[in-house]
Amino acid sequence: MQSILSNSRVLPVLIAVFIAVLAIVACGGDTSASPKETEAKDPRLIVVSTVSPVTNIVENIGGLRISLEGVVPEGVNSHTFEPTPSMAKLMASADLIVLNGLFLEEPTLALAQSNKKSDAVILSLGEQAVTPEQWRFDFSFPESGGHPNPHLWPDPNLGLSYAELIHDQLVVMDPDNATYFSKNLELFRGKVVEMDQAIRTVVETVPEQNRKLLTYHDSWAYFAEQYGMEVIGAVQPSNFSQPSVKEVAVLIDQVKDLGLPAVFGSEVFSSDVLESIASEANVEFIDDLADDDLPGKPGDPEHTYLGLMKNNLTAMIPALGGDASAIVGLDITNVFEGESGAVYPQ
Repeated sequence: MQSILSNSRVLPVLIAVFIAVLAIVACGGDTSASPKETEAKDPRLIVVSTVSPVTNIVENIGGLRISLEGVVPEGVNSHTFEPTPSMAKLMASADLIVLNGLFLEEPTLALAQSNKKSDAVILSLGEQAVTPEQWRFDFSFPESGGHPNPHLWPDPNLGLSYAELIHDQLVVMDPDNATYFSKNLELFRGKVVEMDQAIRTVVETVPEQNRKLLTYHDSWAYFAEQYGMEVIGAVQPSNFSQPSVKEVAVLIDQVKDLGLPAVFGSEVFSSDVLESIASEANVEFIDDLADDDLPGKPGDPEHTYLGLMKNNLTAMIPALGGDASAIVGLDITNVFEGESGAVYPQ
């Protein structure tokens, strides 16, 4: 009788325990994480950059080991570009924000400073690539304004300085991938050296009296200084308005007096004024140059910083009476293999 009584008391207890366990499981007692929670976080650095030449230099060094997005659309005036409020979220997610600097992207810099994470790094390249003594002031960037010409990248030697600065910062932030970043830098350096030598070769083929540039936008100051050319003027004034009638007349006379064979416009920003100057001076009007609009489309082999340089030189040199063949055969593709997934805004 005693054993039967004991069993009758134990059984309800066991049933109650079993029901409790079922309830716990049904209510989420399973401690395994949801698919969203178990999904591995992308370990790559999140990098945000501005103008496309800078974005592509970052892409070449970071390659597949970074998550990269540019914010300044190609074909817009980077001096007057105003970032959209939605970019604040992108800035807030970034580990590294890379700008050209030298006052080129002030609104974007302000947005980055006010929205970045406390430990995120803002890398402003221009201020480190050249010293204030090397700043260039000219037609669109007068010294009285205090803002130097920020277009360093048309000189590929300064483009290489950008790459070195980017490499150094990536290594500090992601030392596990230091060897990968360093390999990409050395491959990129080799391509830049070839580009530099080719530019020197093709400039030498231009008659000395023709080594002068009249352009739409004032972006060739550092290039000209590096390669023994002279920028005689830029049609776009410092406030990015149309030049005055007097300024146009002076430029026409200057082109005539110098006997220049061509003047250079932009493939992105049409310039009826520059075309009129060419017509009045009876010289060729070349409107194929680009400052920061990479050739082709994102993903195309030529959609690179070095592709931009190649396109500009193959348009410029023959128009000035030289031979650009040393540029034509250069390999201007990215240095790494595979699809990086870098985002270039359109």
